[in-house]
Amino acid sequence: MQTPIRGLQSFCIAAKCLSFKQAASQLCLTPSAVSHQIKQLEQQIGIVLFVRQTRAIVLTSAGKQFYHAVQPLISNLESTISDFTNNQQNTTITISLPEFFASELFVPRLSEWAETHPNINLQLETVKPGTAPSQSCDLSIVLANANPDGSIVHDLFGIRYVPACNKEIFKKWAVLGYEALKSLPLILHQSHPWSWHQWADHVNIRDFDPKQIIQFDSMFGVARAAQQGMGIALVPLPISNTWFNEQLLVKLFEDELITKDRYYLVQHENIESENELSTFAKWVHSNFAI
Repeated sequence: MQTPIRGLQSFCIAAKCLSFKQAASQLCLTPSAVSHQIKQLEQQIGIVLFVRQTRAIVLTSAGKQFYHAVQPLISNLESTISDFTNNQQNTTITISLPEFFASELFVPRLSEWAETHPNINLQLETVKPGTAPSQSCDLSIVLANANPDGSIVHDLFGIRYVPACNKEIFKKWAVLGYEALKSLPLILHQSHPWSWHQWADHVNIRDFDPKQIIQFDSMFGVARAAQQGMGIALVPLPISNTWFNEQLLVKLFEDELITKDRYYLVQHENIESENELSTFAKWVHSNFAI
């Protein structure tokens, strides 16, 4: 167990190329140093590994057996050390963020971060609105109606809601105005069960009595249901702009429900990765703050 790894590594390289000189070149050593290491190895294990000739070296029978036994072990050891070293060079930042924010805003811009910061890994954990972020995360993007608790909090942008549907429903029902709300299912996120009534109060609709309310536990589900023609959805802006830009959804009415809901970036304490966290937090703020 006292056999030095350097001696085993020198032996494997010399056995492969059958040259102390070439082995020395690969190891950045002198040929005499390689020869000395292998000589020590032979003395420690009590086996002659090479027949040393004037201009060449040849593996003995025992040397060949020893090489085939040791070489895979040395190769695996080198690979493990290399993988571990590479992993340690990259800092990993864990960020928790709402599903809809991740799909609509964060992921489409993530390639920019990856290209400019290849040595900082990201681990994304998506959560549903209202779910407390994991305490193990370095950063969290949260949707809240008040300033959240945290070491450092960055305000990103506020949310407003607009009635939206697909183009077919718009063509058929837009001419009826608010009366359309009595004939079609109204779609909303379950975290805001009274948002349609709040919107109706905002636009002064009296005796608001929707035909049917359909709730989803994800905002993506809300938007997709409206896009598929299930009904009229209250969709958040500006986070849903892509749906309108690509004409997957259209505004049935221009009236918007302004809320206190805002997205915040919460930076937790992590002294070990302080510089990387600050760099990433600045990138998030510069890309998503409005």
